[in-house]
Amino acid sequence: MIEIAFGPQVCADPATGTTREWLVTDGRGGYAMGTVSGLRTRRYHGLLVTAGETPAARRVGLVSLDPAVTLPSGARVRLGAHEWSSGTVDPRGFELLERFDLVDGLPRWRWRIGDVVIERELAMTHGRSCVAVVHRLLAGGPVRLELSAACTWRDAHGERRADGPAPRMEPVDGGAVIEGSYRLSGPDWRPEGQWWLGVRHREEAARGLHPEEDLWYAGRFAGALDRPGDTVSVLAWADDLAEQPPPATEVVAAARARHRAVVAAAKPADPVGATLALAADAFVVRTGAGPDVVAGYPWFGAWSRDTMTSYEGLFLCTGRAEEGRELLRSYAATLSEGMLANTADTGRVEYNTVDATLWFLHAVSRHVTATGDTDLGDELLPALHGVVRAHLAGTRYGIAVDPADGLITQGGTPGTALTWMDARVYGAPVTPRTGKPVEVNALWINGLAGLAELTELAGQDAAELWRLHARATESFRRRFPAPAGWLHDVVDAPAPAYPLGGAAHHDDDLLRPNQLLAWSLPYAPLEPDPATLRRVAGGLSTPLGPRSLSPDSPDFAPRHRGGPAERDTAYHQGTVWPWLIGPFVDAYRRAGLPTDDLLVGLVGHLGEFGLGSVSETADGTAPHAATGCPFQAWSVAELLRVHKAG
Repeated sequence: MIEIAFGPQVCADPATGTTREWLVTDGRGGYAMGTVSGLRTRRYHGLLVTAGETPAARRVGLVSLDPAVTLPSGARVRLGAHEWSSGTVDPRGFELLERFDLVDGLPRWRWRIGDVVIERELAMTHGRSCVAVVHRLLAGGPVRLELSAACTWRDAHGERRADGPAPRMEPVDGGAVIEGSYRLSGPDWRPEGQWWLGVRHREEAARGLHPEEDLWYAGRFAGALDRPGDTVSVLAWADDLAEQPPPATEVVAAARARHRAVVAAAKPADPVGATLALAADAFVVRTGAGPDVVAGYPWFGAWSRDTMTSYEGLFLCTGRAEEGRELLRSYAATLSEGMLANTADTGRVEYNTVDATLWFLHAVSRHVTATGDTDLGDELLPALHGVVRAHLAGTRYGIAVDPADGLITQGGTPGTALTWMDARVYGAPVTPRTGKPVEVNALWINGLAGLAELTELAGQDAAELWRLHARATESFRRRFPAPAGWLHDVVDAPAPAYPLGGAAHHDDDLLRPNQLLAWSLPYAPLEPDPATLRRVAGGLSTPLGPRSLSPDSPDFAPRHRGGPAERDTAYHQGTVWPWLIGPFVDAYRRAGLPTDDLLVGLVGHLGEFGLGSVSETADGTAPHAATGCPFQAWSVAELLRVHKAG
C-alpha cells in the first residue's frame, strides 16, 4: 500500500493535523474515527461509535482515552487534546507527537517526551462492535500511564448536555458498563464520574451546526510501562457485554492480518490499487439482512443509488463476487412498483429515486459479465423484466417511458428531486431536472441492452427489449446533442416561464457532467467524439474529478461551505464529485484520448483528507479543498474501478 505518514510539522500543528482524518470500521456500520492530531473536530468522532438496526442508526459511546504520563521525575505530562467553548485547546498533547502512520489501514501515533517514546495503536474487531487501544513503551522509562475515559451515549447526529441526566455507570470487573450499552475494560480502573463542560467541535461550527457538547469523565485506567515493549491496553465493546473480547494486542494483530488478506484477495497491481482495495472494505458491511454498503462515513447509511453505482468497484474489483451476489439477490427482493428504495436513513423507507433501479440493472449485468454467473442472471430475470414493465406503464413520481420517443421522463410531482442531484433547500429542489435527464436515459438504454443480453443467455426471446433499446437510442441521438457543442443535461423540461403561445418545454444545455454516461457505459447510446469530450473537460475537469456545473454558468458556486442551506445550494452547482472520475476516464478511453494523468490528483488525495480514502466532494475552485464525508463509497469504488482497468 502507499505510505501514509506524517511528522511533527503536520501532527503538532492544529491547523494541519486536524484536517487529516483516520477511520477504522467494525464491518457492521460502526467505527472509530478521529484526526491525526488527536483533537476531536466533529460530533461524529469517537473511539467506539456503534451501528444499530441499520448502519445509519449510530450512537457515540467511548469518545476518547486521554493519556497522561508520569515521568521518573514525578512530572505529569498530558498527551490528550480537546478544544473548549472558549476556543482554548487544552491539553495540547499533539505538540509532543513526532509521527503518525497508517499501517495496514490502522492508525499509529508516537509521542516523545524527552527520552521517553510511547506508541498508540488502535483496531476494531470485524463483525463485533469492539475497539482495542494499545499503548506501548518504545524507549525510556519507567513511567506510569493513565488513560482518562471521556464518554457519552447519544445519537451520532446530536449532542448530550450536562443539564440532562448523567450517564449510568455500573461497576464490573476491570471497568464499568455505561448506560447498560457498552463496557470499558482495562487495568487499575478508578471511577470518577463528572461532567466536562463545553467541548467544541470546530468542523460542526464550520458546517453551521451546533458545535458543543458535554462529556462524562467516567474514570481512568492506569498501568506501569517499566521497560521498552511493555503495554497498557483498554478494550471497549457494545455487544455481548458479558463476553470478554480477546486481549487488545490480539485484536490489533487480527485486524492487521485481516486487512492484508482483504488486499491480497483483490489482487492489486500496485500500491495504489492495494490502498483502494482496503479503502473499499470499509464500506462493505453485514447487517441482519445480509451484506450492504455504507454510502459514506461518518454520517451516511445505506443508499441504493450509491450501492449500485459502487457495485463493480466494491465487489467485482476486490474479489467479493459471492458477497455481491448475495447483495444483489437481497436488493432484488425489495423492488416495489419497479423501483428500488433509495434509503431508510430517515427512519422510513423512501422510494424517491429515478436512477437507482437503472444502476441496479447495470450492476446485475456487470456481475454476470464479469463472473459468468448466468444462474444469478436467470434467477433475477423476472424481477428485471418487471422493472422494464413498470417503467413502460409508469410508476411513482411520474417516472415513465414516454410513448412518443421511448425515453424516460420523471419528476411530475412538485418539490421532488429524483436524480443523484437531489439537494433541496427549504423543501425546494436546487436542481429538480424534471423532464428527461441525460444520464437517466443513458442508463435506461444501457439497462435495456444489458437485460436483452441476459435474456438471450437464458435462452429466451429478447426481440422486444432490443426494439425498445433501438427506439430509445435513436431518440437519444436525435434529442440530446446541443448547439453549444455538448449534450443537453435535460430535454423536455418544463419551462419556468414562457410567453403566451410559446413553448411549454425547454431543453437545458447547462454544461454538467451527467452527459459523460452517454459515452462511458458499456452499452452507451453514443460513440464518444474527442472534440466534444475535450470541450466538456475544459469546463468541468479538476484534479479531483469533474465539477457538477461549469464555472461559466451564472449559478456556479465555487465553494461548498457554510451552513446547511449554503452547502446544499452549492452541492450540485459547481462542487467537484470524485465519483465522476469513473465515467470521465471511461469516456476518454473509449475516445482514444490519453488518460495517464487523469488520476494523479486523486491518488495524491489519498493522503490529504480521509486518509487512505477518497472524499465525497470538493470545492469547485482551486485548491479544491475536500468537503462532505471524508470517506465516500462511490468515490473510492469508481477510482478503484478505472485504476484497475488501466
